[in-house]
Amino acid sequence: MKELIEKNRKQLMETTLFEGMEGSELDEALTRMKAVSTDYPRGAFLLHLGQPVERFGLVIAGKIQVCMDDIDGNRMIMANVTAGGAFGESLCFLHTAESPVYIVATEEARILWLCPYELFTAGNDELPAKLRSRFTAMIAERALSMNTRIQILSKLSIREKLITLFSSYSVAGSDTFEVPFNREDMAAYIGADRSAMSRELSKMKAEGLIDYHKETFRILKKDC
Repeated sequence: MKELIEKNRKQLMETTLFEGMEGSELDEALTRMKAVSTDYPRGAFLLHLGQPVERFGLVIAGKIQVCMDDIDGNRMIMANVTAGGAFGESLCFLHTAESPVYIVATEEARILWLCPYELFTAGNDELPAKLRSRFTAMIAERALSMNTRIQILSKLSIREKLITLFSSYSVAGSDTFEVPFNREDMAAYIGADRSAMSRELSKMKAEGLIDYHKETFRILKKDC
């Protein structure tokens, strides 16, 4: 456990769950949650469709995607999780017997797998209570992020979908931001045809509304 903490201390302390924890407190937290660190190559499946969900994951390094297929077999990206982010919290908490999603590493990734069940049977000691509160906050954060995606999918036009997407990634006071998707993944995330989305991006650029290079975007007009 000490080796796990030392190798990943900085990344752990930047997460909602373990922020500010050090020394014996962090060691005990990881022990209570049966922490296991696993490295995955790009393209590896962390969870297959229909598998039971007994643990949730923290991304220590790399990037993963939570996906599901629509009725026609087209991939839909439900979440894109980078270092410091978590996935599978709600499914794990609900003891989901058959996962409705599959999870893939889109880069080489290091995942810290955690089991939350002991937190809810350990009484009201300070550490379990703190971890329960933070775990609940993580589930709430996930609900908010899913609400953002629902807003994107509810838009009728591709332009409206893109504007809503950009709004979710732009930081207050800055018109330039990174979107953690290539074009294929961006189309899958907003629920649009890739070619049609690329045409719309080109139109918006030609109209002077936005500029972009790969995953970096800049808003040129606020009323786009």
